[in-house]
This record gives sequence, structure tokens and C-alpha cells, in this order.
Amino acid sequence: MTVDVPETLAPETLLEQFKLRYDAIIQENQQLAAKIRENEQTALKLQGAMETIQYLHPQEQVEQAEETQEESE
Repeated sequence: MTVDVPETLAPETLLEQFKLRYDAIIQENQQLAAKIRENEQTALKLQGAMETIQYLHPQEQVEQAEETQEESE
């Protein structure tokens, strides 16, 4: 708030509102951080799965790449 604008709410009310907003923001940040960790774990699992497929089937990928290249020409 600026100094030129008079307060329309009591300081106690403002403080309570700010505390509620602060707590809500902290809780939301914790939830978002948990979601980020979950997404990172999922991404690592997917990366591992892709690398496993590439390791187990390297020739198939080369053939598919060649077929795709031939089709685009």
C-alpha cells in the first residue's frame, strides 16, 4: 500500500488475510515441487525405457530411419 491511500481494513484483519495468503502460497509451492519431482522421476523412467529399446533393437531403428528417408525423397 502507498502512504497516500488510507487503510480501509483494520491492521489485524490485514495481517490475518496476509497470513492466509502466505500459507496458501507456501502450500501451493510444496505441491508444485512435489509434482516436479514426480515428473522428473517419470522422465527418467521414460528415458531409460527408450535407451533400453534402442539398445535391444538398434537395427530396426536404422531400417525405419532409412525407410522414412526414402519416403520423404
